Amino acid sequence: MRIYLDEDSLAPALIAMLRKAGHDVATPADFGLTGADDVIQLTRSVREDRVLLSGNHDDFQLLHLLVREVIGQHPGILIVRKDNVASRDMTPRGLFTALSRLIALGIEIRNDFVILNHWR
Repeated sequence: MRIYLDEDSLAPALIAMLRKAGHDVATPADFGLTGADDVIQLTRSVREDRVLLSGNHDDFQLLHLLVREVIGQHPGILIVRKDNVASRDMTPRGLFTALSRLIALGIEIRNDFVILNHWR
């Protein structure tokens, strides 16, 4: 899978696991977009045909709804909800496992907004 990690998801352990599993992972820094607004990050993921992975639920849900309303398309948006409770927040390993389950079932994510926490 071609993945674009939003800045809030840049855990080195997650990047290493994804790459080791054969995923093509890109980050905002790869395109000189460190610190850019969410709309810029989503635009880059669309241009690169990469699924966007972020923990920023509210902003990306609104962007997803806008794209769908204007009959646009995107490669998919994967969200990790944060409870701000260390024992309940997804670790990089847990996030990797959830993504692997989603992929193994062949779930179509193009133009969809998927919360990975549901795939633990």
